[in-house]
Amino acid sequence: MAGTQRWPRGTQGKLALMESTKLKHFHGGLCLDYHKDISRQTAIVVCPAQSRYVIPLQQHIGAAGKVTVEQGQRVLKGQMLATTKKLISAPVHSPVSGTVVEITKHAVPHPSGMEADCIIIENDFQDEWVERKPVAQNYHQMNSHDLRNIVRDAGIVGLGGAVFPAAIKQTEININTLILNGVECEPYITCDDRLMQERAREIISGADIIGHIIKARECIIAIEDNKPEAIAAMQVAINEDNTGFFRVQVIPTLYPSGSEKQLIQIITGKEVPINGLPADIDTLCQNVGTAYAIHKAVFEDEPLISRIVTITGKGIKQPQNMEVAIGTYIADCIEQCGGYNDDASCMIMGGPMMGFTINSDQLPVVKACNCLLVTTSDEIYPANTEAHMPCIRCGRCVEVCPAKLLPQQLYWYASTNNSERAAEYHLFDCIECGCCSYVCPSQIPLVQYYRSAKSEIWALEADRKKSNAARQRHEARLFRLEQQKRERDEKLRIKREMLNKKKGKTEEIEIDAKKAAIAEALARVKKKKETQAITPKNTDHLSAEQERQIKEADRRRQMLKDENHE
Repeated sequence: MAGTQRWPRGTQGKLALMESTKLKHFHGGLCLDYHKDISRQTAIVVCPAQSRYVIPLQQHIGAAGKVTVEQGQRVLKGQMLATTKKLISAPVHSPVSGTVVEITKHAVPHPSGMEADCIIIENDFQDEWVERKPVAQNYHQMNSHDLRNIVRDAGIVGLGGAVFPAAIKQTEININTLILNGVECEPYITCDDRLMQERAREIISGADIIGHIIKARECIIAIEDNKPEAIAAMQVAINEDNTGFFRVQVIPTLYPSGSEKQLIQIITGKEVPINGLPADIDTLCQNVGTAYAIHKAVFEDEPLISRIVTITGKGIKQPQNMEVAIGTYIADCIEQCGGYNDDASCMIMGGPMMGFTINSDQLPVVKACNCLLVTTSDEIYPANTEAHMPCIRCGRCVEVCPAKLLPQQLYWYASTNNSERAAEYHLFDCIECGCCSYVCPSQIPLVQYYRSAKSEIWALEADRKKSNAARQRHEARLFRLEQQKRERDEKLRIKREMLNKKKGKTEEIEIDAKKAAIAEALARVKKKKETQAITPKNTDHLSAEQERQIKEADRRRQMLKDENHE
């Protein structure tokens, strides 16, 4: 399993305590052999354009982007290739102009050697940009929301290694202290060092934009004392700014002082609460590379399509810092550095403490790639989860842990897949700095176990969320069906009532009509009888025969009447 590397036992450093009375202390830490002179002596060079680029959709913490281009489509440099409406996410952009030749799975730098969805672009070498509308000096008149949208749309993430979307960290307003992290405590890595030496004014400009977004009252630029040239360059830029907003804070060289929580504790003396954020103690921490990227986004309308990468180690012929377009094959970067030495044995993305081995150079450079370390067998060798000896409970890991954890307890639970107990011992407070693995006499790759346990817990949490989501959808469906049934029954009831009312009225009308007709008929009969009773018979128009018959009938009636009297 790829993961934290192991330095040869003979190169172990010793624990160090900060001697400064002005700065605060954090627990543990290590003094290491930093090997920074290998790559820090030469200026940043730009990696030449290549014929093909592989752009992973997910180069950040959070949700992957949704593709906005199609296969065969021509894209321009800086054009957005994927975006998302999710809160924690970041878009990706094309580093060149060219044609989308494929949208497919491709191997990406990852401890598991996994594949991910990628957009493959064939470079047309025309370097044709999308239309750009830089804000430039007008950003002081803009509100925080609009500036954050620029940062978000530019796809800027934390370039110190965490790759958390920068715009999300800048949502808190009226933060007292902005800390610009230029510590770069990991051995071998010098990309931030060279960036501060060569582009200090742009970093200050980007930090001023961040300060304007979060309404910070001060900006402290933290730099380790093993970077005198960077300290001097940043101080010159601050003097030119002359606003009083910035100041450089030099801190002792101690690993892992560049970790966010530890750096905040060194400078402010405050500890970020468990499960809390720096904003909880009125602080925001951003990397100097992130500030530089924000300057380019605002002043040049340039999204994050390149970054400075340290390419170093004894396995490289010409170690140096190089500005590399995102999506460039690692093999192309190595070729620009003269290629591999004959005794090169291992490649690590990141530093020797927190980086991970990669088994191929046919992988793209991503936003998280701050260093490509090619080592020899006598320099660093990969950790092995099977070759280590049992834990002897010496307690050295506890002494050096900057997060004040109990690494040996975490190891027991992580190695036995007891995720719940590992979580109880604050597994997720582990910053994976590798101090415990470094000092372990049994050579246990502790960080690998912690990473594996975290991945398992995340997977279980994802399954739980999916299960809960499915249950909620099922319950919502049942509720919806029941509600529809109630609504349908209510409609039928109302309809029946209306029909009954209508039928009742119809029957009543019919009865009334019949009664009226009968009454009218009876009235006609009665009137006719009355008319016959009071109207004398008219015999003027009768014939002789009719008159005879009438007289005969009258005679008979009279005879019957007389007989009755007798």
